[in-house]
Amino acid sequence: MYKNSIFAKNFITMEHTDFYKGLNLAITVSDKNGEVVYQNDSSLEVNGDARGRNLKQCHNEKSWQMIRHMIDDNATNVYTISKKGKRKLIYQTPWYEDDAKQIVGGLVELSIILPEEMSHYDRG
Repeated sequence: MYKNSIFAKNFITMEHTDFYKGLNLAITVSDKNGEVVYQNDSSLEVNGDARGRNLKQCHNEKSWQMIRHMIDDNATNVYTISKKGKRKLIYQTPWYEDDAKQIVGGLVELSIILPEEMSHYDRG
């Protein structure tokens, strides 16, 4: 179960859990098999408690193929959606079991509500 995953053992500490818990964005983390190992409060509110469930159970085949691609090929997926009248940025990216970023441990998804008007700055 998720409590025994590498992510739970090596990454989630009380400090991190408290930090992510109250953020005003949804954070959902899975292991490399697609099992949800962590959700902060916002993720629990939006998605329900999916901890211990596999992402394949709540995604269609096309989405599951994208999830496998991100895990297998160390890829990031970024897009925006509109849901219930709100625009959101969805940022999905691998997390790593090692400091060299060679071994993908699973995925992190950030779901951020975007304001209607948002500044953009070119700092290049």
